[in-house]
Amino acid sequence: MNNPSSWPQRCLIAFIAMIAAFIALYLGLYQWRIISTIWDPIFGNSSMKVLDSDVSHDITRIIRIPDAMLGVFAYLSDAVFALAGSERRWQDRPWLVILFGIDVIPLGMVSITLVLLQGFAVKYWCFLCLITATISVTLIFLAYNEVITSCIYLLEIKKRSNWRTTWWALWGYPNQHAVAAGEATLKKRNKSSVGPNL
Repeated sequence: MNNPSSWPQRCLIAFIAMIAAFIALYLGLYQWRIISTIWDPIFGNSSMKVLDSDVSHDITRIIRIPDAMLGVFAYLSDAVFALAGSERRWQDRPWLVILFGIDVIPLGMVSITLVLLQGFAVKYWCFLCLITATISVTLIFLAYNEVITSCIYLLEIKKRSNWRTTWWALWGYPNQHAVAAGEATLKKRNKSSVGPNL
C-alpha cells in the first residue's frame, strides 16, 4: 500500500516550494529596490511593469510588505509543513496534515488570482510570476493526496464512533477505532487512486 505521507512525496514538495521561495525573494528584492531589474526571457520589461503596477502597490499598502515577500514566507511555510512529522502523520497527526493543506491550497488560489490580475487588470505578464503560480498549482496537486487521506481517516473514525472521539483523533490521541479506520482509509484510497503516489 502506498503511504500518503511518504518522505519522497514530502521532500519533493519541500524542494519545489524552496525553488518558489527563492524566485519570490528575487522578485521581492526588486520591489524593495535592492536590485534594479528583473530577468525575463519572454516578456522583457513587462515583469517590472507588473511588479510596479497599481495593483501591486495596492496589495503592498494593505499587507505592509511587497506581495512577493509575502510569497517568500508562504513558500517557506509550505516547505516546513511538508517536512514536519513522521511518515504516519496522516493518521498520527491529522491536524498537522490539515494545517499543511490550509497553507498550500489557499496559496495556490492566491497565485492563480494574481496571474489573472496580471492579464486582465495590469495588461502585462511576468514570466517568473507565472513560474511561481505554476509551482503553487503543482504543490496543490502534490499535497492533495495526503490532505484528503487524513480527512477520509477522520470521517472513518466518525462513522465508527462520535464527534468527541474524532476530535481527539484529530489531535493525535489514539483510540480503539483508529486502527480499523486507518485500514479502511487505505483501502478506499487504493481503490480510488486519489492524487499522485510516489
